[in-house]
Amino acid sequence: MGFYERRILPHVINCACASKPIMRQREKVVPLARGEVLEIGIGTGLNLPYYDPARVTRLIGLDPSEKSWELAGKRAAALPFTVEFVGLPGEAIPLADESVDTVVVTFALCTIPDPVAALHGMARVLRPGGELLFAEHGLAPDAGVQRWQNRVNGFWAAVAGGCNLNRDIPGLLAAGGFEVSELQTQYLPGTPRIAGYNFWGRAHRAASA
Repeated sequence: MGFYERRILPHVINCACASKPIMRQREKVVPLARGEVLEIGIGTGLNLPYYDPARVTRLIGLDPSEKSWELAGKRAAALPFTVEFVGLPGEAIPLADESVDTVVVTFALCTIPDPVAALHGMARVLRPGGELLFAEHGLAPDAGVQRWQNRVNGFWAAVAGGCNLNRDIPGLLAAGGFEVSELQTQYLPGTPRIAGYNFWGRAHRAASA
């Protein structure tokens, strides 16, 4: 990992992912988390202000970026519940089966190299009755936007930390062992359409997972 990825990219992502439209998306799903929570790709901790301390007892944040942990740690210092950071990629979740009540993943499935494997891991650690809360950008429904997403995806991923524009979020959730119980979609205002089509909602582990 070079200097750009270690020292510059976390700040770039922090600024890009802290835009008002994206923060509003976080606000829609993160307060629904309850009990022991696993956040995949906690990054710089942009979700931390939205957790409800009356509902959350413990938060485990998974992220491969050491610099991001430093920034997230500052945001976590004032929280009234325990926050633990684990520095591993999203595909490798070092938790026991059925050990958390909620998994939160926001704007992270686009960067995980093997999102289906990561989702199977999320399903594995959820307790019976647990939920996956998600907010992600991905493949747009319009053919013209899709063409541009596919056309620039390689360049975009190279400069944006592996972020992919054209992932089919509902398809990935299904392939990863989840059934979606609530799904909403829209183009976010004030964002480029190629990166602005959002999916958010709730899912639970499929019976066959």
